[in-house]
Amino acid sequence: MLLALRLRDFVIVDTLDVDFGPGFTVLSGETGAGKSILLDALHMATGARADSGFVREGAARADISAEFRSDPAIDAWLAERDLTGDPGVVLMRRVIEADGRSRALINGQPATATLLRELGERLLDIHGQHAAQSLLRADGQRELLDAVAGLAGLRGESAALYAAWRASSRALEDIERNARELLLERERLEWQASELAQLALGPDEWAHLDAEQRRLANAAALTEGAAGAAQALRESDDALAGRIGTLLQRIRPLAQIDARLAPALELLESAAIQLDEAASLLSDYADRVDLDPQRLHEVESRIAAIFAVARKFRLTPDALAPELQRLRERLDQLAAAGDVEALRSRVTADQARYDACAQRLSAERRTAARSLSEGVTALLGDLGMAGGRLEIALDAAEPGPNGIDRIEFRVAGHAGASPRALSKVASGGELSRIGLAISVLAAQANPVPTLIFDEADAGIGGAVADVVGALMRRLGESRQVLCVTHLPQVAAKAHQHLAVSKHRSGDTTVSRIRLLERSARVEEIARMLGGAEITTTTRKHARELLAQA
Repeated sequence: MLLALRLRDFVIVDTLDVDFGPGFTVLSGETGAGKSILLDALHMATGARADSGFVREGAARADISAEFRSDPAIDAWLAERDLTGDPGVVLMRRVIEADGRSRALINGQPATATLLRELGERLLDIHGQHAAQSLLRADGQRELLDAVAGLAGLRGESAALYAAWRASSRALEDIERNARELLLERERLEWQASELAQLALGPDEWAHLDAEQRRLANAAALTEGAAGAAQALRESDDALAGRIGTLLQRIRPLAQIDARLAPALELLESAAIQLDEAASLLSDYADRVDLDPQRLHEVESRIAAIFAVARKFRLTPDALAPELQRLRERLDQLAAAGDVEALRSRVTADQARYDACAQRLSAERRTAARSLSEGVTALLGDLGMAGGRLEIALDAAEPGPNGIDRIEFRVAGHAGASPRALSKVASGGELSRIGLAISVLAAQANPVPTLIFDEADAGIGGAVADVVGALMRRLGESRQVLCVTHLPQVAAKAHQHLAVSKHRSGDTTVSRIRLLERSARVEEIARMLGGAEITTTTRKHARELLAQA
């Protein structure tokens, strides 16, 4: 329940503190007095988009605070988000700077506007004066029926399943449309992969072939060079091994005389050993060099074949093996993408899931349509449309994100009349009454503790207004109801009456709100009855209306 609303420098309000009680409360005042300011403030406090236009001219910022009574469900919601405050109370605050920036707080802790909206939806429900106009639109009728029936979640599921079905259907259409191009690409890649596979080029084969070809082609030079080097080391007249041996014969005796020559001697001895080993290796190599013209021919033929394929593919020989791997991966992709039957099965499954959800949504809508039609029809008699009735027709429509229903509100204005489309037959007054009846039924179905009607009674009067007041008062027996109204019959039924007025203060205009006691309430209702001139008759009539409450 809304306990209090505190405003500072909001629109034309400098300072305003309003306390609210339980039951049915009305707000009245002359046109332009600022009744809508309170609702604007509540919208701000519950997360509506803010801008600098809400800051009173000349002020640095506007400050809006709304205090609500909590309950266990709200307390749990707050606890989950670490926003717990004083027990049993929820404080929602919005500060709007003159430059348009704003801050949101819940129980004194920083919060986002999204959190304000989520919390606000759990605390109050506002029915605007223009809500009836949405009944003239097909989408407005669907939205209203789904809202009353609590089908937002099921409709969201329907939209998601429809999107998935359309996505798989488009993928299938693309494959079927591009089937010829995909087939040609697949055939081309298969031919290329086949030719590379026939070459059977191993991962490291090209490097081995290149090395072997160079070795075989230069076998004679390798043999001659290795044999010549071995001879130079140890068989020629000036062989290095002989010269090292001569040096060793000179140094050994000297090293026995002076130990400092020992390192040089060790190096010469090591060199002699290494030269001897090198000579042996070279000699052995020269003896084993393969002079095989046949193998050379085979290797060069293989290299020629590889080069021929490489030129055809415009690649280097070492790139052929990776290219074959790439072709095989692409063929696998095409095979998966081109699995039309698998995709058709997916489309069928997606459609089946959507159809099942859409059927559930349609069944829920039909049940809700019957209930809402009966409830509104029952209220229409009380609202001055005796014999009138509302029918909500659900006809088959093309599948879409919102289901498979075309929803149409149809009305019969009096007994014996055939129901026709609401948009074609309803007058402004009838539309207001139907909209009000739906708002009342929707409010009854909504568990939020505070209901607000912003001139939802516009377009009615007389005895019908008296019935509307009685409806509001009855709603107020189970929850808090706030109603902005111009109708004295409605105002007289309230448990609490707040009057909004506008005053000049220096060069500025400010709005004031006050709680009316009995005598002041008579005067306000008399004003609502008779306008600017309040007479003994209007006061008498006002007292009679209050007595009938």
